[in-house]
Amino acid sequence: GLRTIGVITKLDLMDEGTDARDILENKLLPLRRGLTHTHTHTHTHTHSPQLKLYSFLQQLTNHIRDTLPGLRSKLQSQLLSLEKEVEEYKNFKPDDPTRKTKALLQMVQQFGVDFEKRIEGSGDQVDTLELSGGARINRIFHERFPFELVKSRTAIDWFCVLAKTTGLFTPDLAFEAIVKKQIIKLKEPCLKCVDLVVSELSTLIHKCTDKLGSYPRLREETERIVTTYVRERDSKTKDQVMLLIDIELSYINTNHEDFIGFANAQQSANVTKKRAMPNQVIRRGWLTINISIMKGGSKDYWFVLTAESLSWYKDEEEKEKKYMLPLDNLKIRDVEKGFMSTKHTFAIFNTEQRNVYKDLRQIELACDSQEDVDSWKASFLRAGVYPEKDQVSVQSQTTEISPY
Repeated sequence: GLRTIGVITKLDLMDEGTDARDILENKLLPLRRGLTHTHTHTHTHTHSPQLKLYSFLQQLTNHIRDTLPGLRSKLQSQLLSLEKEVEEYKNFKPDDPTRKTKALLQMVQQFGVDFEKRIEGSGDQVDTLELSGGARINRIFHERFPFELVKSRTAIDWFCVLAKTTGLFTPDLAFEAIVKKQIIKLKEPCLKCVDLVVSELSTLIHKCTDKLGSYPRLREETERIVTTYVRERDSKTKDQVMLLIDIELSYINTNHEDFIGFANAQQSANVTKKRAMPNQVIRRGWLTINISIMKGGSKDYWFVLTAESLSWYKDEEEKEKKYMLPLDNLKIRDVEKGFMSTKHTFAIFNTEQRNVYKDLRQIELACDSQEDVDSWKASFLRAGVYPEKDQVSVQSQTTEISPY
């Protein structure tokens, strides 16, 4: 221990020919503060208590000397915080009958300013460890929402469906039947996107009311009013989303220019996507590689995902690269959580049955929460790595949706 002092008692009762020299010299059982001893003399002998008192006083002196700098720094920071808080009320006069109203108005206005800054990401309390506020909402729209769309999407061979239809003109009815079924599947991802944004806004509201901690009732009432308003907007937003989807379902304009010459549409879209996606860094973060104990066991690495590859390093300094995995022909599949495991896992595999990492056909990556897993899957989606569910049998799908 840091403050442990060993005490050896009854040294005067030791037999002849024995000694406690090694113990007293701190050799047998080394202690940070050493050892002292006592005798079984009467109360008239006081030299042993004086020795112990000296050891204790020395320990107390060392402890005060070690903790005093930290205590001084803590007191100074508290003093600055109090001075800053007092500065906010310097313009309030004790005899002013409107001082309470002014203080209330100022705190409510400050709450609004803090909330706006957290949404814009321009506040003075930006979290550098994880995304929050506007940055998190931005990721929900640009990563999580597309990922939810892909999870609910059904792969369909449009050309196979159209080839099964006969007639001189384009089978508009078959086309509408296919498109409407796909549009209906947009409802669940859209509503989930709204729920994620509302959840993040509620978290921001709770954080912004921390400055009202000196007034618990004001904090509780402010949080209740703003949260209630957000919930009301939540309901109306979902109504508008459902209305927009219903509008899209009501009429399919098959004569739109986007549908003209669509035989080359998929090829053109792929070319455009490849040109628009440079080899930029999409995400960085810690992940755990799950490998059997015989092959080294699980270990944490710092991962860097780009548009072309997945690399992992020893740490976040990114100096010692362990491996780089190209993203060509890769897919993602879910992995069931182990019985004794506390982490959530997903796997990356090659669709051509090739080894992904060393002699492994798939590499399992683990996160601390399911939310982190979904977030990483959304980042992989941006890089063009789709979930395994996206590969659906074309034949079964065309049989299901064929209008004949």
